[in-house]
Amino acid sequence: MTVGRDTPGEEIRRPAGRPRHGNADWLTGARITAVHGLFYRPEGRAGEPEAVEFLLDGGQSVLMTCASDWTLRITSGTWPGLPDWCVPAGQWQFAQLGQLPPPPYGGAWTVLGTQERRDEHGEVHEAVIRCENGDFVVIGGDTVAIRFVRR
Repeated sequence: MTVGRDTPGEEIRRPAGRPRHGNADWLTGARITAVHGLFYRPEGRAGEPEAVEFLLDGGQSVLMTCASDWTLRITSGTWPGLPDWCVPAGQWQFAQLGQLPPPPYGGAWTVLGTQERRDEHGEVHEAVIRCENGDFVVIGGDTVAIRFVRR
């Protein structure tokens, strides 16, 4: 899995939260203040997002994007800006995801840990972000599926 830009020759950006050291717990301790879906507008808002962006306390963000091989790419976000691959930019928009609960009292979910589930080739296809009130589950595919599982 690559953390940074997927296009060769572009600047590599560090992920938000703790640096990655070969495990999925680099986000532990971060506070998620919002989660937004990134939609391609000509297709309408009815479908699943092409990506989801987790906004973190302090202004950083984490972007999870589906790749053409149905894996999940995890990179630093550029909130409130669109990722470079959103071309033409006028046809893309962020929107809140109605199926997710609002942040708990205090205004943010605190990340307790993360888990990456990999396919037979070692590529991430699902990420689980464990928080105090439940888990965000993000699955790569043709689009990105996201759900919140309460504990």
